[in-house]
Amino acid sequence: MRGSTTAVIMAAMTAAALAFGAGTAEAGTARASAQAYAGTVVPAGVTAATASGAPAAAGVAAVSAATGVAAAPAGAVGAVGAVGAAPAPGKVANRLFRAWLRGDRKAAAAVATPAAVKTLFAYVYRAPDEFAGCVGGACRFVHTSVRVPGALNGILMIVSGGTVTKVYESRHLTTAGKAAKHLFGAWKAGDRNRGLEVASAGAVKKLFRARFGGVGYIYQGCSRETGGTSCAYSYEGGAMLMHARGSATRGYEIRSITYIAD
Repeated sequence: MRGSTTAVIMAAMTAAALAFGAGTAEAGTARASAQAYAGTVVPAGVTAATASGAPAAAGVAAVSAATGVAAAPAGAVGAVGAVGAAPAPGKVANRLFRAWLRGDRKAAAAVATPAAVKTLFAYVYRAPDEFAGCVGGACRFVHTSVRVPGALNGILMIVSGGTVTKVYESRHLTTAGKAAKHLFGAWKAGDRNRGLEVASAGAVKKLFRARFGGVGYIYQGCSRETGGTSCAYSYEGGAMLMHARGSATRGYEIRSITYIAD
């Protein structure tokens, strides 16, 4: 990258350090503390849907709109009422959720793909305490009594043909750079839900306004700024800054994104 671009990035990261306020700081110890990080509430109007897989209420759709969670394609939902039809997505998701709570991998494998089971059983935070219903084949379990990184706020299961084919979950990433790379990889793959695992809804919305491609991005690393850390990706003509907040104990999330021109 040209020297002028590097200088612009450094100047912008310094300015960002002055512009951004202090992030939250909370005490704790390693994984146990991450499981008790106090915080966010599901958006107003959202009520717990029944575990029977009933159609999602209007409030559930509001959650998806507020967080940017992408619903599964219509074809991912098993037909209901037909002979031999797949069970409703909510029922399938709850079967997997209950198997996970029991630590029963065999039961989990009966309703989910190996990759989905592996992802779910790697979840480091306490179990979400509310089933927020399904939008299409996308079923969510959210936290209402603890705060975790990213707008996903818990676990999202994608159900297709009576099977959970993919699981997204709030991630516990121990460095700002890992969070930035996770979000960048999600953008490159065109996967909004993956981005929401580590970033705010606003950051994901801004990043996904344009499809990945067109210019070559070079990761420039991260530097401290007031209240957090800024990680940069340079490209011909400018750079993108991902502003991270958090700690190794509770995990990092990308709170916002800014751009600078050369």
